[in-house]
Amino acid sequence: MAELIIVFREVLEASLIVGILYTYLMKTGQTAAIIKLWQGVLSALAVSLLGSLLFQKLAGGFQGQAEKLFEGFVMIIAAIVLGTMIVWMAKNRNIADDLKAKADHALNSEKLGYGIFTLAFISVFREGIETILFLYGVMMKQGGLNVTLSFIGAGLGIGLGYMIFIQGKNVPLKTFFNVSSVLLIFVAAGMMAYGIHELESVGIIPDYGRIWDINPPKLPDGTYPLMHDKGYVGGLLKGLFGYNGDPSGIEILAWLITVSGLGFMWRNVSTN
Repeated sequence: MAELIIVFREVLEASLIVGILYTYLMKTGQTAAIIKLWQGVLSALAVSLLGSLLFQKLAGGFQGQAEKLFEGFVMIIAAIVLGTMIVWMAKNRNIADDLKAKADHALNSEKLGYGIFTLAFISVFREGIETILFLYGVMMKQGGLNVTLSFIGAGLGIGLGYMIFIQGKNVPLKTFFNVSSVLLIFVAAGMMAYGIHELESVGIIPDYGRIWDINPPKLPDGTYPLMHDKGYVGGLLKGLFGYNGDPSGIEILAWLITVSGLGFMWRNVSTN
């Protein structure tokens, strides 16, 4: 479920950015610049896909302790970037006005096509790279990635963006971003805790043992029970909220600090 939320939000953000630029160019009669807009979008998608392949090749080259070390740092970096994105989105509530100002600057410059292309490329490419990083973090934490949920999230994001800018539907975006931000705070906390867990396993952070172990034993057929953190229900809670059946004290502390810290910052910038 975490992958659906992440992809949904990232794709929706990209769709909103492209939709704002597209609508603005149409209203100002800059139809020629729309071609450059779509070229920038397609180029960003292609480069993001290439970056994903290179990232997977790099990540797949680690084994043993090196793999755990790599995964630990990636998870922590992903949690920090995700947290930064949550706070940034809450702070920049007038993103539409900001994009229109940048579009005006691009339209008023001599290199019109280059400006619109660059603006679209950077906006979409940033979302693509963030998605790759976040999904890798989810995959490491859950032990796998639900591709179907990822595609569903992408489809929902594109569909909602289409409804907003093409069909003109009145979607309560403020409510959506508030709810998804709260959920993503827990996702970021889970990533941080899992990154700490990996660094504990390689000795970078001291491991003083587990505080408790409520994971039920494997079933006779070798599968995990529902509430095991690798079972269906426990795995869902692990991916969404960072649930862990046998955490260490440092993992719990990292989870609590991340949730409370991000929650405080998000609430503070949202109310200002």
